[in-house]
Amino acid sequence: MESRKVQRLGPSTLAMTLPAQWARSQNVEKGDEVTVRESGKGTLTVTPASASDDESEATIHAETFDAAAVERAIVGQYVLGRRVIHVTDEDTLDSDHINAVYKAETQLMGLGVVEETPERITIRCSVDPEDFTLDNLLQRLENTGSTMRGEAVKALAHGNPDLAERALNRERQANKIFVLLLRLIFTAYENPNLARAVGLDDGFSLIGYRSVAKNLELTADNAEDIAEIVLESDGHTLDVDNATMRQIREFTDEVDELTRLAVEAVVERDYAKHVQCRERFAQVADLETEMLEALPEMENLRLLRVRDVLVSLQQIAELAMRNAEIAANLALNEQSAHTTLE
Repeated sequence: MESRKVQRLGPSTLAMTLPAQWARSQNVEKGDEVTVRESGKGTLTVTPASASDDESEATIHAETFDAAAVERAIVGQYVLGRRVIHVTDEDTLDSDHINAVYKAETQLMGLGVVEETPERITIRCSVDPEDFTLDNLLQRLENTGSTMRGEAVKALAHGNPDLAERALNRERQANKIFVLLLRLIFTAYENPNLARAVGLDDGFSLIGYRSVAKNLELTADNAEDIAEIVLESDGHTLDVDNATMRQIREFTDEVDELTRLAVEAVVERDYAKHVQCRERFAQVADLETEMLEALPEMENLRLLRVRDVLVSLQQIAELAMRNAEIAANLALNEQSAHTTLE
């Protein structure tokens, strides 16, 4: 960090010089244009024109990796915001590496193969950051997790493996949304001009959004666990009395409301909703305790599966509270009826 003296160039114009090392690293020369943007809290962000170039490329040298590593590298380059990704081999790409490319393509939104030769496959991302907002994607991810939970618990109640399979299939969509969120978060961090494009006034919220996205992805994983219990159970049901099953479904409804409210608190920067989340979480914890104490006697395997379902739902509630705490931090950083900032 270094200080710079502001100079007056005219009656109403103030100026300062750019650090020479920064200018060289960004290829900024005399006559080039830069974008100057107010980022909040008295901060100005200077961005070179080169940062607006969305045609960034990366090459993955497949001969140095096995197929699984190539697949992970493609996902990583996608998350880092690369527009074009080349997968090459010094000789010829083998079948495992080719299959890894196409497997990665199916996992990532907007990615497609545009060119293929024996030695190289080129894939391109068609996602435009301005087509999405982070808030909308968070809500979509929360909705997907909620739908998965509903289908999994309903499958348990009715012994319906098809519903459980449907929930499992939705996990792939949840993962696509999560990885797209990561991509937009990273690109907005690298290029502050994109922060507004994805719905943020500044980059302060990006760390919080990264954590919220991960918590929602883990929430979907917990719903997946419940769906797996359906498929593994005899008759694809918990085999409990109607009263117990009704309690489990009511418990699920309470958890659903908590997760929805927590995401609303994040996107709306609403501290009051954070407080509501805390109250609801306490109610959810009490309800779980009451359910466990009221469970009728049953064989160990059935009891274990009931507890596994309740544990998964409780973990979802805990993840929702993490999101509510992030919402509180975001809300308290803004002027509101609850906080005055000076």
